[in-house]
Amino acid sequence: MYRLTNTIRDYAWGSTGAISGLLGTDPSGKPEAEMWLGAHPSAPSLASDGQPGGVDTGLDRLIAADPQGLLGPEVAGAYGRLPFLMKLLAAGKPLSIQVHPSAEQAAAGYAAENAAGLASDAPRRNYRDGSHKPEMIYALTDFAALSGFRSPAETAGLFGTLGAALEAEPAETCAKIVSLLSNPDESEALRSSCEYLLGGSPELGRLGAAALRAVEANPALAEHPSLAELPRINEHYPEDIGVLVSLLLNLVVLEPGQAIYLGAGNVHAYLRGLGVEVMANSDNVLRGGLTPKHIDVPELLRVSSFEALGVPHLEATETMYGQQVFTPPFAEFQLQHIELDAVADAADMGGGDVPVAANGPVIVLCIEGEVLIDTPRGDELLRRGDSLFIGANEAPAMARRSANAAGRAFAVTPQPLP
Repeated sequence: MYRLTNTIRDYAWGSTGAISGLLGTDPSGKPEAEMWLGAHPSAPSLASDGQPGGVDTGLDRLIAADPQGLLGPEVAGAYGRLPFLMKLLAAGKPLSIQVHPSAEQAAAGYAAENAAGLASDAPRRNYRDGSHKPEMIYALTDFAALSGFRSPAETAGLFGTLGAALEAEPAETCAKIVSLLSNPDESEALRSSCEYLLGGSPELGRLGAAALRAVEANPALAEHPSLAELPRINEHYPEDIGVLVSLLLNLVVLEPGQAIYLGAGNVHAYLRGLGVEVMANSDNVLRGGLTPKHIDVPELLRVSSFEALGVPHLEATETMYGQQVFTPPFAEFQLQHIELDAVADAADMGGGDVPVAANGPVIVLCIEGEVLIDTPRGDELLRRGDSLFIGANEAPAMARRSANAAGRAFAVTPQPLP
């Protein structure tokens, strides 16, 4: 087992204290957007074996030196590297409206940008690697997000309601959007309206300003959850094209303990909240608004899936071993939520232990109390904020209760290969 030291990315949209507050560490004073736990080359965790005089090693290099032992033969053969990336994500303000490519689109885009001579860290690069990036988010606090397109009819009704409260040109612009959404071909209705809103025409800027004034002045409009988000989003990204685009997407509000998953082509944006995010080991993002970063509208339109989606809630499965596991439709990862009660009597130390789900390598993060991780090779006591990498060659692992405190942790591993 290897204890991990993890990088916190200070993206501008991050919260200034949510991650440090969860982990019990001192705030950095900078935005704390994401803590990365994994072996992505952009910010690999540093792994320590705890031996005196030992040298911390990047988890990517550690795995590359022994992929068969640390990943296991099946995972090493299928992926050749750690296939997932775990994060703590803390959104203090909305993230960009974005979409992730499929595996085929990512491979082709990465090869094309390499052939064009774009540096790997070029700001206008879309594809940082050749992998897809399906993901899931588990809410630790109330968590708001935009995920997938609403039905064109529902969105047309929303713009119709908004247009009825406006006058002159802004009302006409709403009517144009309603007309685009009324195309009997659902996919074309979504595509054309999205393309129009992302186009940034001057009349859309005027519509955005008029819509904000109307929502703030009209209690009936402000009672609609999606319309109520417009002033909140505009506060952080004034006059951004993404403000109106948000009305095309489902508004999702998660309570702590709820989760959603997002596959390739799902246009989405996280708005606020703290959660555990897990994804395939990639950093490919195509952005269309609500960001100062590179925006490539044509490429976003090319890879987006223009179909109405329901909210992609993900329910946990309780296994026969008492494991609570979230299994999205992506082979690279699954998430286990571990909760252990405190021990009232030392004689009960063994009761309530939970096996750590492991299909090869595992990363474990403790967020509350204490959790003892026990394998045939030894044990490690994880306290709040501690994390651990367990190689495939150390299975099986048990999460055991501590005599000192209850504990709560999350563990990520690949899904079983067929």
